[in-house]
Amino acid sequence: MSFNFGAGSAQFYTLKGNDIPVSSKVPDENVTTKLADLWQGKLESPWREMLWTEERRGTLRDSISSYKPACEATSEARVLLLGPVGAGKSSFISSVQSAFKGRVTNRAMVGSSSTSFTKKLQLYNINGQSPEQPAALVLCDVMGLGDGEPTGLTLHDALAIIRGHAPEGHKFSAKRTLRSDTVGYVKRPSLKDKIHCVVFVVDASKLSSYTKGLATTFQQLRKHVSDLGVHQVALLTHVDEVCQETARDITQVYQSRTIQKAMTKAGALLGMSTSYIVPVKNYSSELDVDENKDILLLSAVDHILQYVDLYLQDTAITESKISL
Repeated sequence: MSFNFGAGSAQFYTLKGNDIPVSSKVPDENVTTKLADLWQGKLESPWREMLWTEERRGTLRDSISSYKPACEATSEARVLLLGPVGAGKSSFISSVQSAFKGRVTNRAMVGSSSTSFTKKLQLYNINGQSPEQPAALVLCDVMGLGDGEPTGLTLHDALAIIRGHAPEGHKFSAKRTLRSDTVGYVKRPSLKDKIHCVVFVVDASKLSSYTKGLATTFQQLRKHVSDLGVHQVALLTHVDEVCQETARDITQVYQSRTIQKAMTKAGALLGMSTSYIVPVKNYSSELDVDENKDILLLSAVDHILQYVDLYLQDTAITESKISL
């Protein structure tokens, strides 16, 4: 905290970019309260440890670029992103690719309307350190989930994707679900056709406005996906929109009381422990990548791949028992 004294002017308390005028004689009670609230928004120590260094970014890039699935039956990890319209699924895919390219790129088309921009099942091979050798990671994008309205991806179609029946490029419609006679339907999916981890994506700035219908959709999905033995994690996006301190400095994300509370709300919405949820800041209006935003994005990918491997290891064990 610094002080600025000017002749004939009010005093200003400067708190990380917030200039709050204070009487030179008696501090205003409202201002004092505001200062206290600002300080209370930041925790004394981070609730998750994170290294914010260029070396850490490089280590994450190398680790993801060289990743190999923990099962010989598939050569790549296949991850499905699910969430409501505008949560940031497509933006996350583009942001992860940007973190590897070293410049912001919009590989997955992103919309701004209230209806889902993505209609088809689209698969994105993430290019690692070398464009000629993509990482063994495929991020799958699909239309947003509905919440009881006659729009959005249905429970039936979401499970069909996860089971590996949906062909790449299939256009989904709430009025016409995927069936065995659909063109391109994969009748006998192999492990490489199936989804190895489901990632739920929710917007931190909209947690209070999400409907009970959406919460029910999430929890029904989680139950059915769990029955398939597929692990699930979640991304909390737009964290900069709910916390000014985090917007100014993304390295404060794990010291923000506001973000911590948002994580708890997201966990309640999804019916999921916060240990499975990671906050991210997708690239949106930026033209250049940022070291610390990259670290947060790449850490999320690393988190996802841990659960991919758990599923593949479980699958390998089950198959070995069947073959005995």
